[in-house]
Amino acid sequence: MVGVGDSVKGKRVVITGASTGIGEQIAYHFARLGAKIVVTARREAVLKKVVEKCKELGAEQAFYLPLDMSNLDHTKRLIQEAKTKFGGLDYLILNHITSNYMETWNGDMERLEEVMNVNFRAYVSLATEALPMLEASKGSIGVVSSFAGKVGVPYTAAYSASKFALGGFFGALRQELIFKSQDISVTLCIIGSINTANAIEYSKRVLDTAIFSTSSADTALAIIRGTVTRQREVYYPHMIKPLVLVRDWIPDILDSVIRIQIKEDAPK
Repeated sequence: MVGVGDSVKGKRVVITGASTGIGEQIAYHFARLGAKIVVTARREAVLKKVVEKCKELGAEQAFYLPLDMSNLDHTKRLIQEAKTKFGGLDYLILNHITSNYMETWNGDMERLEEVMNVNFRAYVSLATEALPMLEASKGSIGVVSSFAGKVGVPYTAAYSASKFALGGFFGALRQELIFKSQDISVTLCIIGSINTANAIEYSKRVLDTAIFSTSSADTALAIIRGTVTRQREVYYPHMIKPLVLVRDWIPDILDSVIRIQIKEDAPK
């Protein structure tokens, strides 16, 4: 893997949301590099298969822990498991999300709280629990965000809010770590339309599924490369970075372009 090489071999990694899609592919890439891996998601049967494949691909060690990231006790348990299994941690990859059903904002505050708990608070809890181990190893945090975490996208109000929150929190945390001379890197990964089964299913009523052309394997590789090489931000696919820059200069035009992508019969 260009830009990574043997530097990952034997490193200790925690990956959330690793049962399918991008998280699953992140686990496989780390396995090929000979890392030690703990993966989590809610479905134990699927996780078991992911771990079996990680071992086949060359992971030095691989374990799974079925957990619910809406439960903050579970987030603490995950980091403790890494400490127990590996005695430390080098890379924390925060990837999980709650289901992103694209729909108009209907005032459902319970749903908003659920989304924020899983997509934001759990990330903060995991990172907080892991900081002592990451400080000891001079490790890295990879935070998987979204284009919707940089630009408001119709039908994603709660999801977009949670991803914007990640950018604010981890951007501030990065600065504070520098103030405290703690050598922990924070990489915010802004990803676009990825052709995972879930992304296509949740978006098909709103978006043309032809836009989902970027593979989860390639996206996972970009996330790993950016995190391991301690980049500040990763944009993938790369064409979404100019769109984010456009947001700051001509936001009305970008909003118009985004609305054009929405199907005429999308829910109002």
